[in-house]
Amino acid sequence: MDDGPPKKTELRTGPEALRERLRLLYHGRSPGALRFQYVVMVVDLLIVAFFVASPLLREHPSFLWVDFSIAALLALDITARTMASKDIPHWLRQPTSIVDIFILVTLLFPLWLANLGFLRVLRLWSLSRSGMFWRPLVRRGYGPWREVVQSAVNLITFLFVVTGFIYTFFFREGSGFAGYIDALYFTVTSMTTTGYGDILLPGPWGKLTAVVIMLAGITLFIRLGQAIFRPNKVWHPCPQCGLQRHDPDAVHCKACGNMLNIPDSDD
Repeated sequence: MDDGPPKKTELRTGPEALRERLRLLYHGRSPGALRFQYVVMVVDLLIVAFFVASPLLREHPSFLWVDFSIAALLALDITARTMASKDIPHWLRQPTSIVDIFILVTLLFPLWLANLGFLRVLRLWSLSRSGMFWRPLVRRGYGPWREVVQSAVNLITFLFVVTGFIYTFFFREGSGFAGYIDALYFTVTSMTTTGYGDILLPGPWGKLTAVVIMLAGITLFIRLGQAIFRPNKVWHPCPQCGLQRHDPDAVHCKACGNMLNIPDSDD
């Protein structure tokens, strides 16, 4: 009669203990948690570098091995972050989570979804929105640069996603590294509306692609300029209305007038 309850308690508390441990690693501020977050950040950046170069590496014999290895790492990371979340359904509905799951699917089926491989660079965008990415940086005083960095990442992500798209659908056949450089060159000249005209995409779809790149490029450049030159703000969500950006010396929220308690940047 005494053997039943302890087993049930162990089964009930085991997963919860694991979730609490993962929550401390992904969201904690202890030295061990910060070291773990830095390691994850470095691994994520290396994975993004592979995604940027993947259009060129697709024909390499070891590509599939690297692809499936990264898929295993990403699946492990997604599973761990899901378990660390306090509200799993809400976490799974977040745009960053949807992007990461989509990237995992392209990694698990690289041959079937080869033409969508260029979208893996979106991992850089989801990484820049991750609280785990910014938490250790904010602790080191880089919080005021958050909006600038995110705007720059938006621009860089768009640049390499479009470059991968153009390379995949317009330059891929036998073009190799030179074709990728041509795709990158065309993307940059279109985004900046320089338009030298020495490289053109064929057909009406090529022209429409160039138009989209030009319009989106101008928007992203303007957004980056605004983030750099407008007055500095700090990220501190208002507990009343949720407004996140405030003046560093703000005492009351500009939106609702609620009293704020913004910590000093040196804390």
